[in-house]
Amino acid sequence: MTISELPIVWSLSPKDARAGWRALWWSVGPDSELAVILVRERNLHRSPYSKGWIGWRVPAPCDGVLVVVTDGAEHRTTVTGINESTSHLVLLSWSRFLLASSRTRQGNDGTWENNAVVYSPGGYPMNHICLGDDIDYAIADRNDGIWTAHGDEGIYGHHPASRAGLARCNTDGKHTWTPKRLPVLPLGGNAAATEGILIWQAWYSSEGAFLTRVDPATGDESSWTNPVRDTDGITVRGNRMILTHSFHNRPGVELNHAELIDDAWVITTRERLSLPGPMGMRCTQGRDGALWLRGGDTWTRIEA
Repeated sequence: MTISELPIVWSLSPKDARAGWRALWWSVGPDSELAVILVRERNLHRSPYSKGWIGWRVPAPCDGVLVVVTDGAEHRTTVTGINESTSHLVLLSWSRFLLASSRTRQGNDGTWENNAVVYSPGGYPMNHICLGDDIDYAIADRNDGIWTAHGDEGIYGHHPASRAGLARCNTDGKHTWTPKRLPVLPLGGNAAATEGILIWQAWYSSEGAFLTRVDPATGDESSWTNPVRDTDGITVRGNRMILTHSFHNRPGVELNHAELIDDAWVITTRERLSLPGPMGMRCTQGRDGALWLRGGDTWTRIEA
């Protein structure tokens, strides 16, 4: 499959690029709105070890722009006070959004520093909260539950919200869910997706890779073995799923189509998709059966 067969949802324009804007963190909301944070390159530091957009880092607080694209229409909001080391964007209800850092630290008094900021629709900080330590990914459900997966430093660290590997907080920073019957203890998260009110999480452990579905209304969870160990994106529609495996820093991704057969996810077909730019970390996201893909500074989507 080629890019010409997929719709281009949005691209960073040559005008923005010439003006020094760099497209950094991004997310998709429950109404299929694409959101991208732009920050000027003069406010960024480039890592010599990471390629692609993930290599840009905010070394000191700065301002930026939130671009929201809905049905082809683009809306821009100035964002004030973006914190250093920001690494995740999550869309919330009522046009609010959250920016979070992956890491947090514990002070001498035993309290943890806040590593996430809830912003107003106008782009101003409203609330500062802590989502736990070593966040691999973050996504929100339809009721503003913020779901996170944590890496081994968070799981084996001291923050209580990180120890189970998977967690949910509300916009006040209160920990509202922890898994009760995962097959094994996670070591890190690969990807997440929504399916209506349900949350899907792909994660890995020392004993293999797994998929977990959670109903936020009840907290009930179900887990399956993941047929693609190196998954970096998922989307689900009923008994169909797409699991991606990208070739980092190359403009290609493998799409693994799977079906739920006899309570096991089974790969039915595989195909290679070429994108207009290189893939990297956090370049896919699943929302309600649609898979959003970032290749370079261009976004496309495919349906499960």
